[in-house]
Amino acid sequence: MKTNSFSFRFDSSQFQNGQNFNFNDFRSFNQSDFQGFANAPRFDEVQKAKDFFGFTHSPTKEEIKKRYKELARKYHPDINGGNDEKMKELNNYRDILMKTVE
Repeated sequence: MKTNSFSFRFDSSQFQNGQNFNFNDFRSFNQSDFQGFANAPRFDEVQKAKDFFGFTHSPTKEEIKKRYKELARKYHPDINGGNDEKMKELNNYRDILMKTVE
C-alpha cells in the first residue's frame, strides 16, 4: 500500500502585524454592493415550492414546466373559477424552483 505524504508550510513572516498585506482590498470590498447569496432561494422556500408542486425529489426543468402547466390550468383566475392568490404563489414557487436547476 502506497501512502502519500503531504506537508504544508506557512510563512507567517509575511503577515506579521499586517505588514505586506493590502487592506485596501477589503476596504473596497466592504464599500461594494456585494449581494453574496442574496438572490439564491433559501432552503425553506425551496421546500415550500416543492411541496406546492407536489415534488418529493429535486425536479428537472422539464418536470417543473410540465407540473406548472397542470397547476396553472387549475389555479388561473380566468379558467374554471381559479384562484388569483394561488396563481401568484404558483408563479413565485416556479421561479424559486427554476433557480435550483441547472
